[in-house]
Amino acid sequence: MTITLREVADADLPIFFGHQQDQEAVYMAAFTHEDPSDRLDFDAHWAKIRANGSNTIRTIEIDGQIAGHVASFEMFGDREVTYWIGREFWGQGVATAALSAFLKIDMTRPVYGRAAKDNDRSISVLKKCSFALVGEDKGFANARHEEIAEVIMKLE
Repeated sequence: MTITLREVADADLPIFFGHQQDQEAVYMAAFTHEDPSDRLDFDAHWAKIRANGSNTIRTIEIDGQIAGHVASFEMFGDREVTYWIGREFWGQGVATAALSAFLKIDMTRPVYGRAAKDNDRSISVLKKCSFALVGEDKGFANARHEEIAEVIMKLE
């Protein structure tokens, strides 16, 4: 299995949109758009984040197949990372390998990662990439229609 990170292309967006139609994945991610099925909102969001020169965004490919994306951005004055992997690639170490490779592209430190407190898989990915737990917070999770606990992790 060969994992490659590359610039996001317009042709990737329909696949990313398809990934966020997976209700289990949306529930796990928790902090999603209000309506993940709204294609116009999705397109507007991606146009905005791709136009922001301070964001670093990469498409994750495995043996030529698009597996998801990984990105970094500014939030609350800190650098944060995020990633989304299509379900067909879950449990194969893709998120860990992609985030590890991405952290060699965006070497801003410290960098933070957040995950729903019950999202053990995402927390595990962050730990495997040397992020350490530095706090907890609560936030409204659109995917769950309620405020939930989240962990805040940091890589120095």
